[in-house]
Amino acid sequence: MADAPFLGMPIDCVLGESCVIEDYPDIDQSDGQNDYRCGLKTRDGHSGTDFALLSFDQMNEGVSVIAAADGRVEAIRNTLPDQPYIPGTNLNGQECGNAVRVNHGNGYQTVYCHLKLGSVRVSPGQRVVTGQRLGDVGMSGKSNYPHLHLTVTQGSDVIDPFAPDQTNACAAPRDTLWINAPAYTDAGLFTAGVSDRVPDLEEVQTGAARRATLNKTDALVLYGYVFHGDGGDRINLEMQGPDGDVFQHTARLEADQAQLFRAFGRRAPSAGWPEGNYRGTVTLIRGDTILAVRHTDVIIE
Repeated sequence: MADAPFLGMPIDCVLGESCVIEDYPDIDQSDGQNDYRCGLKTRDGHSGTDFALLSFDQMNEGVSVIAAADGRVEAIRNTLPDQPYIPGTNLNGQECGNAVRVNHGNGYQTVYCHLKLGSVRVSPGQRVVTGQRLGDVGMSGKSNYPHLHLTVTQGSDVIDPFAPDQTNACAAPRDTLWINAPAYTDAGLFTAGVSDRVPDLEEVQTGAARRATLNKTDALVLYGYVFHGDGGDRINLEMQGPDGDVFQHTARLEADQAQLFRAFGRRAPSAGWPEGNYRGTVTLIRGDTILAVRHTDVIIE
């Protein structure tokens, strides 16, 4: 481990207050998925750590992506738009979006993905130091919410900075690449979605409940699908439309639950909903700490 970079936070935010870790690297080599604590906070084949902002407003205002360790910039990309990824779109190898790749020596590199268009502030060949601004968080490439995807590699191998040796399966790792390793929690959100009625759990799990468009006279229902909730956790459900806030509701868990969903909505007003784009935000909170956030969009026409 002596030749490994010791990583600082790669983003200028406070975990649990202004950002969250949405996904970790997937350590399962099969078709399954497991994060380094054998939990659910990853996706099959996911190669990095996702630091998610809580809102699109934060992205618009600007949140800095910063060098996690000293090194030299090897490559950048700074030309792709910030827009939701449409499934099936061919990104021609540019899934990482606008990006910076930094070489730290001894074969180690860090790659910072999904940066905001035009925000990259470094050039190939430039030396950078820990904490130096590289660009801003965006949602370019294969992304549908504002976040930084950080990948650590050594040679051709992807390294999980939380458990680089992976010799202490499921328990707290003995060694990490972090100067101060971010705290782990097993709770999170599988997904958020919008429906025209309160769905049942199976419809939420399969995705059958989700609507991409609604009629002006449909009910507008936002739901969040949670894993490993604790008694006392709060689930905030907020909906915004073309004219501003539509509703805000907080549900509180009475007991621990491995999987659950909560939903809240409104019937259409007598004149129907205003046409346009609506965005729902579901936030999972434990005490004063934000554990997870998911966004979902629907068009009313």
